[in-house]
Amino acid sequence: MAADTPPESAPPEPGNAVIKTEPEDGDDFHPARREAPVKREPAVPLQSPVSGLQPLSWSLDHRLAVCTSSALAVMELRCDVQSSKQDLSLHRTHVPVPSETHRLRVEPSAELSLAREKFSLDPDPTVRQEFLADTVMNPSVGTHKGMKYACWSPLGCGDSGRCLLACLTLDNRLTVHSSHGHLEWKALVNLTQKYGERLKERGYARKDDKPPEANLLDFAELQRRFRMQTPLRMAWSRVYTTKKVQPDNSCVDEEMVLLAVLMENGDLVLWKFMLPFAHKDPVAFYDLIESGVSRPSDMAWWEYENGARRMGGLIVGSEVGPIRILPVSLSKVKGYFTVRHPVVLWKECDEIAVDNIRVVPLIHPIHKSSCSLIVASRGCYVFWSLLSISPAGLSVQNSHIAGLHSLPVLSLAVPQHELAIYSCFMDGCIKKLTPALTESSVTFRTEDVIQPETLAGRRVHGMAVSCYGAYVALVSTQGMVGGFHPSNRNYQVHFLTLKTPEAAVPLLLRSPEQNLYNATDLLDLVRWQVLKSKRVPAALQEELDRKLLEEDSPYVWRVKLFVARVLQQSLKVPSTENKWRPRQRETKVLVQNLKEEEEEVGMEKDAAEVVELESGGGVQKKKPEDYRAEVQTLINAAEMHLMRENMKKVLGVVYLNTWLPQNTCIPTCGLMDYLSRDPDDRDSEVLIGHIKKKLNKQTFPERCSLCQAPLPFTDCKQAVCENGHVWLRCVLSYQACQTLTFRRCLLQDCVARLPEPEDPEWIKKLLKAPCLLCDSPMI
Repeated sequence: MAADTPPESAPPEPGNAVIKTEPEDGDDFHPARREAPVKREPAVPLQSPVSGLQPLSWSLDHRLAVCTSSALAVMELRCDVQSSKQDLSLHRTHVPVPSETHRLRVEPSAELSLAREKFSLDPDPTVRQEFLADTVMNPSVGTHKGMKYACWSPLGCGDSGRCLLACLTLDNRLTVHSSHGHLEWKALVNLTQKYGERLKERGYARKDDKPPEANLLDFAELQRRFRMQTPLRMAWSRVYTTKKVQPDNSCVDEEMVLLAVLMENGDLVLWKFMLPFAHKDPVAFYDLIESGVSRPSDMAWWEYENGARRMGGLIVGSEVGPIRILPVSLSKVKGYFTVRHPVVLWKECDEIAVDNIRVVPLIHPIHKSSCSLIVASRGCYVFWSLLSISPAGLSVQNSHIAGLHSLPVLSLAVPQHELAIYSCFMDGCIKKLTPALTESSVTFRTEDVIQPETLAGRRVHGMAVSCYGAYVALVSTQGMVGGFHPSNRNYQVHFLTLKTPEAAVPLLLRSPEQNLYNATDLLDLVRWQVLKSKRVPAALQEELDRKLLEEDSPYVWRVKLFVARVLQQSLKVPSTENKWRPRQRETKVLVQNLKEEEEEVGMEKDAAEVVELESGGGVQKKKPEDYRAEVQTLINAAEMHLMRENMKKVLGVVYLNTWLPQNTCIPTCGLMDYLSRDPDDRDSEVLIGHIKKKLNKQTFPERCSLCQAPLPFTDCKQAVCENGHVWLRCVLSYQACQTLTFRRCLLQDCVARLPEPEDPEWIKKLLKAPCLLCDSPMI
């Protein structure tokens, strides 16, 4: 099952890695029973054929991008707490392919016209055929339309803390987009045009600024000028923090993210994006790295972190076979070290193309040090390389895993928060590889992910896995029909579960990020189980109660609130009346008969619900009205607890940032009066006493913008003046939103006001927080 492996009788040499894909005799390995993946509905149809070698990309904010010939289809997974449907809640948008054809240009234009005329009639057939077949140098033969590749930035780069989207079309147009609203995309910058202008200003010189010696009538020079601006792949780095010196010699932290673009000639162009994306010129050229890789095919960022020391680089693979890591200089990033020389991971030129490069960070269980596992697909093999840094230097071990698939590997996917590697083949066969480190070896446990019968016989074009590995997305079309290829193909995106709801519960509660929105895929599995069974799982309920007794964590309270709200939706009686159909007023119905029928239907529904609650175990026999009332009481208690804790946090921020009594946008006196209603809250009493000393008996009441009447703070969600004007309150600052525009939570839970230019920095920072009840961003 593995290449480059010593025989069983020979002892392994120190430093060599052993690949083990099957358990041997005497191994204490008992494979866990894996349930077959469940196909979730709906299957999303695509309006156009799939394009690109890696058409699927799953973002950290739970959006799936699919490259098609007409647009980049985007599907956003949301845990809708307002719906009782068991299907996935997917919100669809798309980034259309521009209608106008994009053509790369080199200067001077008159010389370019002469060169095209010359090489199209060149007597040398090798030069003539190569020129005529190249759609970039010779666009007269026609260009393809569609999306070639797409990649997502880390969280926090876009508006409201979401991800930016980089799109590359088949006509070599590279743009970066941001989603400003719920269903809105806006192009931020055209990097292809920006880099073309830079090359024109520098006279198409190399990195050493040496001007080219030949002109465009030289075929090699013409190829070089086009290939140096033809993008193949993009990859986003992590978010870096740098120091900026102000005019008063004070230092402030600035965040930036780098976008690396791999060009056809092997050059790596790095663009710097300053965060937040609100500067006058937020995108700037950062660096140019000449990789020296001929015929590049794929790239990825390599990040290594061990304590306070960090280093990184760019992994570049070739169609010929070699793979290497190129150093990237980040001198302004604190604690960042640069690799002095390129690191060669694989040097054999065996004409097996490198694709699907992925990086898996690991912690060595014996040496207690950080390691990096780099995997890539090379034909039907999976290449891996283990990098570890010790006092002796950088150690590199590599090999190949053979026997996984009979044909080339189509996709490799690595979840963000799971130690697993998923490989996919054209027929939909998915295998899970789990790496494990020993003192002198690396083992891979191989598991087959059973394919549902509904997808048998379909041709798969790509695969992507969600952040926590709860779902896998497959884009597929029909296979052979009666031994023939179908004349018309229908492309669909299918979602399969990789984890059971029972397995998602402990992962959700032990999430290192403690953020509901970041664990949306796990949360959706829990939501699905509660809607199916109409009860909270006993294991989840016990774990929530135990964690709340140990530590009063806001994250656990949010999980409890979410589960209660989903349970409330599952207990609702579905309406059988069509609201869109007008009622027939001419029909006369005897009132007594109508009441008797309604009572019979209600008794039948109540009896069914009582039986269902009683058969679940752990739930006593209750009337449906009483059970719904208990759930509503639980929801109100959880919301009130989260609101009161956030009020204390807001008052603490006000106390730390105000020195004199001043009228801020935060209703300080109203919050103090609201918190003082609970006489048992000692923390609130102490905080209120400190703030009252600063206020010096000043109240600063809120007033209605329509009638100037005072707005009493009687409810934390809305404000009502004495004349009946109702205003929603901001969930982050508790100010009444009296403007026409405000932000709303992604799940429609709460609202938040927009920051004003005159607001101080501490209030603007307060308004950047996510939703209080569900951790979703405010949009």
